[in-house]
Amino acid sequence: MTEKIAYADDHFHDYCGVVGVYGHEEAAKLVYLGLYALQHRGQESAGIVSTDGKDLYSHRAMGEVEEIFTPDVLNTLPGSASIGHTRYSTAGDKALLNAQPIMVDCNKGKISIGHNGNLTNAADWRRKLEHRGSIFQTNSDTEVVVHLLAKSQARNLSGALGDALNQCEGAYSLVVLTPDELYAVRDPRGFRPAGETAWIVASETCAFDLLNAQYVREIEPGEMLRISKSGLESIHFAPEKPLQQCIFEHVYFARPDSTIFGRSVNDSREALGRQLAREHPVDADLVVPVPDSGVPAAVGYAMESGIPFRMGLIRNHYIGRTFIEPSQAIRNFGVKLKLNPVRGLMDGKRVILVDDSIVRGTTSRKIVRMVREVGAKEVHVRISCPPTISPCYYGVDTPTREELIASSNSPEEIRRFLGADSLGYISLAGLRKSVNDTKGHFCTSCYTGNYPTDLVQLEVRESAGIGKLVEPAAVTVEREG
Repeated sequence: MTEKIAYADDHFHDYCGVVGVYGHEEAAKLVYLGLYALQHRGQESAGIVSTDGKDLYSHRAMGEVEEIFTPDVLNTLPGSASIGHTRYSTAGDKALLNAQPIMVDCNKGKISIGHNGNLTNAADWRRKLEHRGSIFQTNSDTEVVVHLLAKSQARNLSGALGDALNQCEGAYSLVVLTPDELYAVRDPRGFRPAGETAWIVASETCAFDLLNAQYVREIEPGEMLRISKSGLESIHFAPEKPLQQCIFEHVYFARPDSTIFGRSVNDSREALGRQLAREHPVDADLVVPVPDSGVPAAVGYAMESGIPFRMGLIRNHYIGRTFIEPSQAIRNFGVKLKLNPVRGLMDGKRVILVDDSIVRGTTSRKIVRMVREVGAKEVHVRISCPPTISPCYYGVDTPTREELIASSNSPEEIRRFLGADSLGYISLAGLRKSVNDTKGHFCTSCYTGNYPTDLVQLEVRESAGIGKLVEPAAVTVEREG
């Protein structure tokens, strides 16, 4: 008998990615392509809302962007402005009712909101609002913003949105669509990233590259950007607060071809690898990345150490969210489904395995074992971030403190658990140096346990960017087969 089970990898997950387009006759198709570029930020559900200037049109579904938005579906999303959202949900929270963008018709008119981040005081506000008669349709923290917005006494939407967000604590990058306006909003601490005539806003600049859009600037912390027929209006709705940009965007979350917080992600990751080689050198024959996220750091390690870089592990990019597990147990089945060693390449060699992080350690242990099984004489593990000892409360789905192997084990104990000959993590100082954090603008709570806000009311912010389409030409979406 076979059983269909979910594939669970051992990485942190960002909650989602957002895209907004204003002023293009095929706005929804551009948003679709932008979401395609941001698929790595969420694979559970996706949605697009568009407007023709009179009404809002929505389509949301569970699954990945390509399978949801067929040409027939995109043709039901007319208009020259649109927003989109791709979502990663936590366990027990995978339901269509929580897919975004959410859409409501309230006393401020028809509004749709897509949210990247996490409101840390959402539960408190939900209880208060329910006591006052509010009825919630989802268990997403984003709906709290909608209820607060509807209760605002402000006469216009920008004022009401500012009122609502000033009562929220946490990280957020929002795209908000009405029949005639698009808003892009970033929280005052800038925890998460968000990046002008057709205007585009997106979580990462890789979405601009795909659409041939010129990157203009990052949306500032505490800024609300209103885009309408009148042009752009910048509204600072919250007082300035100390920056707490998510450093893990540069370690793992963002695509290497993006620019996040004003810095190339690929440059940061190669710098992390170089620093790692300086801090933890070892005599070896090959530098092998754990693909895909470990590749840039492994390149940096190889360049700094002079040890040859080789792709000793090949990733299966077509693995789905579920698979049929054979009734007879196969050793390391889940990892072998995702990664396969190049036989003969590592036989008799001293191998340096470079990865971006260790969470629970179970996957890393299986990879080390797999490399030994194909003949590696030594296996040295190098990690391009410090030991992760604390969960994140700012828009990242992380295990509990008890599940994080580094929270209760020393590097030597972890090395023994992995079965590696040596283990080296980059230092916190080395991490900051690699991303050029000379002013302490990055959040490193997951490595220190020191949070920038009170744990009851955590504040997280997202970064956002805005771009301008260079060639706002017609867009066609075709699928083969």
